[in-house]
Amino acid sequence: MTLIWRGKKTGISRRLTLIGQVLRWSLRIFLIAIVVDLFYLTVAWPDWASLAVGSVPKSSFIEEYESRRANDPSLRRLRWSAVPIASIPKTLIRAVIVAEDARFYEHGGFDLIAFKEAMNYNLAEGRFALGASTISQQTVKNLFLSPSRNPLRKWHELVLTWGMENNLKKRRILELYLNVAEFGPGIYGVQAASATYFGVPVSGITVEQAAELAATLPSPENNNPATRSNAFTRRSNKILNRLLRYPGDAADAIAVEFRQPADPDDGFAPTAGRPPGETW
Repeated sequence: MTLIWRGKKTGISRRLTLIGQVLRWSLRIFLIAIVVDLFYLTVAWPDWASLAVGSVPKSSFIEEYESRRANDPSLRRLRWSAVPIASIPKTLIRAVIVAEDARFYEHGGFDLIAFKEAMNYNLAEGRFALGASTISQQTVKNLFLSPSRNPLRKWHELVLTWGMENNLKKRRILELYLNVAEFGPGIYGVQAASATYFGVPVSGITVEQAAELAATLPSPENNNPATRSNAFTRRSNKILNRLLRYPGDAADAIAVEFRQPADPDDGFAPTAGRPPGETW
């Protein structure tokens, strides 16, 4: 019995030693990964001072599309032409804020309220139907990152969003976003979208067209002014109703009105979150 007990103790001791070694090596690998990633972020850290002024740079998403089209000429040609925010109607700016990030001027890059509401909505639906990325996060993702869906990309998005919010004004973030966001296959930015869908420069769009461009953003390939899907129509009509109810510069009033409980049939999800089509 004594020998059997000693044998069991020895076996347990060996297992505990092995577990301890695995944990130590796992911790070392984790720390090395953190150091490597911090080095990467240091090297890849944007020049915020340059980005804060001047022309809008070509985004990583646009470059990725160009690369894909070079290998597949059947893809539609790239349509992209950046314009200063002074050329973008205030109606369109309000429409995008209402549709994509109602608390844009209130948060520092991350809308925790929208995140909580999105998670509650997803739990109620029993599926991941809604994300809560802000305009700032979407701008960072489009400018610097890839369309891939993985935790590392999301981590980089969070860090870069923090950097952007602390170095760029809200007006500049909007200018960048409106010029690099995707509005359809090969269509990037509000100027190209206005010319493609309506045949006019963005400065000449109507309030109805502004609502339609804003409604395109969550799922630009499937829901846009060309496809006119049911989801697109519901979404654009709701945005238009908000804009007509609060004309002029009443962006704050629109945002407050928009923060209402979700209606599953109206094409919207809770508050400032994004409906299906969000790239996480």
